[in-house]
Amino acid sequence: MATPSKPLSLPITNETVSELYEWLFAPWVKEMGLRDFDVSPGQVVATLPQNDKLQFSSGAICGQVIMSAVDTVAALAMSTSDRPAKSTVYQHTHFLRPALSQDLRYFARLFGFWVR
Repeated sequence: MATPSKPLSLPITNETVSELYEWLFAPWVKEMGLRDFDVSPGQVVATLPQNDKLQFSSGAICGQVIMSAVDTVAALAMSTSDRPAKSTVYQHTHFLRPALSQDLRYFARLFGFWVR
């Protein structure tokens, strides 16, 4: 997909999410391979397919990959509003067990859009 030369209009939809994803994110983020985006107001769902390049030799998916995908999907969810996001997402993580050699499904749901 060609990279758009200018920002896309908001809010994003199922029809425009891939174009925004290609325009907005760094090449290494896109190399993770997020796909199967499903967009609705205040929510984005995506799949991170299993990829040996994203895993340790044990088969566990690298934590940096997991958190990068969380941040990416959350940023897309913020783009379901007609107001552009001006901050990042707060993340606090406790890994309870390894994610092993499987596709991961990410759900980002916003509880509201606030104005300061």
